[in-house]
Amino acid sequence: MRRPAAAALLTAGALVLAGCGGADDGPAELSVGSAYMPQPVSDMAAGFLTITNDGGSADRLTSVGSDVAGQVTVHETVDGAMREVEALDIPAHGSLVLESGGNHLMFEQLKRKPKQGQKVSVELRFAESDPVTVEIPVKPATYTPKTGH
Repeated sequence: MRRPAAAALLTAGALVLAGCGGADDGPAELSVGSAYMPQPVSDMAAGFLTITNDGGSADRLTSVGSDVAGQVTVHETVDGAMREVEALDIPAHGSLVLESGGNHLMFEQLKRKPKQGQKVSVELRFAESDPVTVEIPVKPATYTPKTGH
């Protein structure tokens, strides 16, 4: 009698585990919002935005390009220290927030200094999803969004 019960429990457990995080959850569904760039005051600028993933699979922001900069890098901030990273995770059914004082984009070797009111075109590239192009509005250098990022 114990063997059929144990087999049933093992089968049920395997079915539950098979439903967790598998390919059946669907692809990442990415959207971008709350994007802005404070008007640069040097040959570098920062960029902030939120990437929301409404899909069932995680993805990673792997690189960024923009015609306004020679290079755009992805940075994380840990214990107040900023460092460049290869990629940042975007969890399934979650979001990646790039904000002042936290993870962010760095526009280096600016080819021109965008002014308040202009927009900067940025291509976000991901490990799994197709690239997404975003028009980031340039805000005053001292801009602080009401949403906290």
